[in-house]
This record gives sequence, structure tokens and C-alpha cells, in this order.
Amino acid sequence: MLESLINLDKKVFIFLNGLGSETFDPLWEILTVQFYWAPFFAVILFLVYKKLGLKNFGIAILFIAVLILICDQSANFFKDNVQRLRPCNDPEINSFIRIGEKKSGTYSFFSGHAANSMATTTFVFLLLRRFYKHTYLLFLFPVIFAYSRIYLGLHFPLDILAGYVYGGTFGYLFYRIFKKFILKA
Repeated sequence: MLESLINLDKKVFIFLNGLGSETFDPLWEILTVQFYWAPFFAVILFLVYKKLGLKNFGIAILFIAVLILICDQSANFFKDNVQRLRPCNDPEINSFIRIGEKKSGTYSFFSGHAANSMATTTFVFLLLRRFYKHTYLLFLFPVIFAYSRIYLGLHFPLDILAGYVYGGTFGYLFYRIFKKFILKA
């Protein structure tokens, strides 16, 4: 069962990774780096500040920082213990897949990028959804960000999905805590 799931995961990865072309490689190399998303983050944080006020905004930033820390360190823990090779390091497929300039010697399961992006997006979405009609569009960020990891040969789809579930769960839990203890006060 597990072996057939892993084989399916590799097939889906090969398909998704194969959708790329050299023309778009530089774009995906940029999209996979958090720094380049800074203007987007700044706008979102401004909207959070505008709706929550300075005190609650500061607490929300603290929640986001702890959320990222937990998701990131958990992903590292799982990577070190599961030890699934990244696609770019998998000798079964790495000779014929698209691999970006940035390679990694670490393991693949689960994606810290996917977990962090989904956790923070879920938390911020839940904070802002009652104020803005199209807040659901925030979820384009983790989709684009995580696909860049597949495009560049750094993660399998199951790494991404597991990161989404993990991060989304923690983002939701942190929102519930924030709502109960901070927004209620």
C-alpha cells in the first residue's frame, strides 16, 4: 500500500514537474524565495494592522512567529526521521526531471515551505475573512509557493499536501486560541 502510494506520488510529481520550460525557470526560482514575497506580506500585514489595531496586531505578529517556528521545526523533525529523499536527490528520477539551481541535501517529507505558508495563510485568512470579501484569494500564495517546490524538483506532491494539512491545522488552532484569549478580551 505505502509503496504504491509513493509510486503514484512520483508519477504525479513527474507530470507536474514536466509542465515547466526553460523560459519560466527564472520566474519559479524567484517565486520559491520568501524574500521576494515581502511586498505581498507587507500589504497583508498592513491590512491586519488596520483591522486589529496596534496591540492586537503586535500579538498577531507574535502568534505568526511562533506558528512559523513550530511548523518549521516540526518539518525538520519529520524530515530527519522519515528521511525521504528529495526528487532532485532521488536516483530513480533525478536524471530526467527539471531541477532548479537551488538543490538541497536535506530530506523531503514534509515540506516546511508548504506548512509555513499554509499555517500563516490560514491564520491570517481567519482573522481577515469577516472584513474583506475576497480574502480566500490569500490561498493563492501557498499554492504558487508550494508548486514552485515541485517545479524546481525539491518536493513531491505528498510532501506538499502533508505540509498543507499540518500547517492548516496549526493555523486554525492558533486562530482559535487568538480568538478566544485575545479578540475576546
